[in-house]
Amino acid sequence: MALSNNVIGGINFIAMLLSIPIIGSGILLATEPDNSCVKILQWPVIILGILILVVALAGFVGGFWRVPWLLIFYLVAMLILIILLACLVVFIYMVTLRGSGHPAPSRSYLEYHLDDFSGWLRRRVQSPFKWDRIRNCLSSKTMCAELNQNYRMAQDFFNARISPLQSGCCKPPTECGYTFVNPTYWISPINTAADMDCLQWNNEQTQLCYNCNSCKAGLLANIKKEWRRADIILLITLMALISVYLVAGCCAFRNAKTEDLFTRYKHDNYT
Repeated sequence: MALSNNVIGGINFIAMLLSIPIIGSGILLATEPDNSCVKILQWPVIILGILILVVALAGFVGGFWRVPWLLIFYLVAMLILIILLACLVVFIYMVTLRGSGHPAPSRSYLEYHLDDFSGWLRRRVQSPFKWDRIRNCLSSKTMCAELNQNYRMAQDFFNARISPLQSGCCKPPTECGYTFVNPTYWISPINTAADMDCLQWNNEQTQLCYNCNSCKAGLLANIKKEWRRADIILLITLMALISVYLVAGCCAFRNAKTEDLFTRYKHDNYT
């Protein structure tokens, strides 16, 4: 029985280690420039990872020091957290299922439309109150200024693989027909009626296309890519946690069964 308790403790130590990639995913999202402006997913992921760490620690203590109520707490709480993590993995997958870039004529970079993304994601950026805060945060970043440093000639810029956020916020939509001066300065639009964003473009470096729907779409495209990457990490961790939980549950069940048989044996010998 002591061996089995040690096994349970060791397994729960592995569960404690598995909380690290979950917490790390949340911290990684929090450090991304776009996610730091939106602040939607990172805190739920970090909190869930911390809860898994605490519950796994309870199972570790309960296994090594033979505290039955801690093991029971671990089995119940970890099952709930695994279900929550599974729901989070599915949720991230569903809200990032839609939304992809569209090729523009004679351009290597893609352009993005807000209507392509899920309604849940769109609601995170469409509110004027929310977008004012996000826009101010984005405009304080250096992503657009970096384009001016990297691309001097028009053709070099047109052949560049810029990020969705840069494509949506730092330049006007291609269909407006603006003439390139530098990546963040464009003049003489041909068709301002092609898109509402054509009228939103402003050469003022604090304005650019931060009020455009294309900027919101580029932000969501960036978020989608980063969330998908985090979702893969969470999915792998979820599968490992399920395996650990099943092994720990089987060991706990065997312990309980062995304890019951031992108690019955003692009772039969003394009666």
